[in-house]
Amino acid sequence: MSALRGRVAGLPEWDRCAVMGVVNVTPDSFSDGGLWFDQELAVKHGLDLIAAGADLVDVGGESTRPGARRVDAAEELRRVIPVVRELAAAGVLVSVDTMRASVAARAVEAGARLVNDVSGGLADPAMVPMAAEAGIPFVVMHWRGQSVDMNNRAIYGDVVTEVVDELRRRLDEVVAGGVDPERIIVDPGLGFAKNAPHDLALMAHLQELRALGRPLLVAASRKRFLGWVLAGGKGDSPARFPPPSTELHAPIPPARERDAATAAVSAIAAREGAWAVRVHEVRPSVDAVRVARAIEEAL
Repeated sequence: MSALRGRVAGLPEWDRCAVMGVVNVTPDSFSDGGLWFDQELAVKHGLDLIAAGADLVDVGGESTRPGARRVDAAEELRRVIPVVRELAAAGVLVSVDTMRASVAARAVEAGARLVNDVSGGLADPAMVPMAAEAGIPFVVMHWRGQSVDMNNRAIYGDVVTEVVDELRRRLDEVVAGGVDPERIIVDPGLGFAKNAPHDLALMAHLQELRALGRPLLVAASRKRFLGWVLAGGKGDSPARFPPPSTELHAPIPPARERDAATAAVSAIAAREGAWAVRVHEVRPSVDAVRVARAIEEAL
């Protein structure tokens, strides 16, 4: 099964879809509203995620919710580095969620073993050279621009074809920049410059994304498209978000009420061969990927 999901050089091999827990050291996350902004609480939360079954923990100090404005590098470093250092010292496999090469480099020095850059190295031209020199596993996500205006970029003729083509070009550029292809993970960027129907279409075509030939990270946790589905939205609805309220049967539930829907996506992603899912509430997705694995074994 590891051959099906793909192996990432420099990281452990799991016999199932891995579960990446999220630690947002931010005051303005869309999903948890600053619950872990205090560094001590953030470290405790990371350890709790591991105790609940997470295989690795993704630490970020900058919100990438739609409309979010960037923090400066000094503040991002202040938020992230102590948390990465303490979790790594405790034996946690840590990923750093950052678009800045300076933050990524300091996090790697502090013990991070994976760089999760939602811009795929586009936001900071120093990122790809840093990742290449460090020999660190690197997530290349589909990205069309900063969060402050990314919803204006959610324009596609065929979202699956365009996302796959844009990711393929970015993969080629990252490899040309010196990053070992065996250390690259791809992420379709659900919710980033995409409306709810776009996200659903990408989830329905994960095999086309896996055809890029690199392990696939699916980060759907608590995202807008899940709230839209729970309120009655469908995949064949017009490609706009938010839809008129007349299209929905109920109010869109808040982010923290989307964990069961997230676990459903985790099970689907695992069944489709995803390397890992990135989630806020770990236990439901840990159970989901284990059930998916048991079903695979029964074939």
